Amino acid sequence: MDPLGEAQIRDSFVNCSKGEAKRVRLPRELAEVSWADLDFFGWRDPGAPDRAYLVTGGPRPTGIALRVAPGARRNLMRSSLCSICLTGHSGGGVDLLAAPLAGAAGRQGNTVGTYMCADLACSLYLRGKKTSALVKRMEETLTLEEQIARTVRNLDAFLAKVTAARVA
Repeated sequence: MDPLGEAQIRDSFVNCSKGEAKRVRLPRELAEVSWADLDFFGWRDPGAPDRAYLVTGGPRPTGIALRVAPGARRNLMRSSLCSICLTGHSGGGVDLLAAPLAGAAGRQGNTVGTYMCADLACSLYLRGKKTSALVKRMEETLTLEEQIARTVRNLDAFLAKVTAARVA
């Protein structure tokens, strides 16, 4: 992923107002992000842990605001699978994240959700730069490039659901 600046990130959000995008707390260590290891840039708001954000790369970055789904409880005794990168986590490593739909549907309170790595570090798990608390990662027959392509397809499918109302 090519590096993104603060203005690019703020301008990329499709499911919140410009004012909300202006108030998004970006990570302090933005300058130290290892962009080459990322397929998308995701972070949790340290001041509001129920809020998360992600931004895709490409010629036109797309950013979405997310929230931990209301009433979603972490079952600390169960393992879970991220729907985006398919990384398995022990209890608490996956959250149900809900994104307001883009456009009028989102302003009316409509959302779509997905189960995702709670720290939004899918790219790092795939590349072995970060490990989940599970003792052993699920063995795959796909190459790293194929796993990355699958992750990008899964994220694109989720983003299409978020933005569908905007283009309809």
